[in-house]
Amino acid sequence: VQLQAFGGGLVQAGGSLRLSCAASGGTFSHYSMAWFRQAPGKEREFVATIAWSGSSTYYADSVKGRFTISRDNDKNTVYLQMNSLKPEDTAVYYCAADMYYSESPQYEYDYWGQGTLVTVSS
Repeated sequence: VQLQAFGGGLVQAGGSLRLSCAASGGTFSHYSMAWFRQAPGKEREFVATIAWSGSSTYYADSVKGRFTISRDNDKNTVYLQMNSLKPEDTAVYYCAADMYYSESPQYEYDYWGQGTLVTVSS
């Protein structure tokens, strides 16, 4: 499956942004989806994941209550709604897919999209 993330940009602290990740080349509803991010000079970190039907979600503590992951299986798209953004949310955000659903932040996903840059100014 091929993944393409978009929707990044520059936003002020406290603002909102919605990222999208479009999938192609596979049956989207067969894949769990996740978002990761990598800040400059830091390792990539898990942000959120959603199960195949969207019935289960899991978030990193750092974004819980501020970010919402969702999916539209008819549109083959997963979203990340980011509210109350902070400068420390600045990173390249990546979407990922896997046939299995895991709530482990260390789970290694099989498919990755290119990143989209989110910059939060103070």
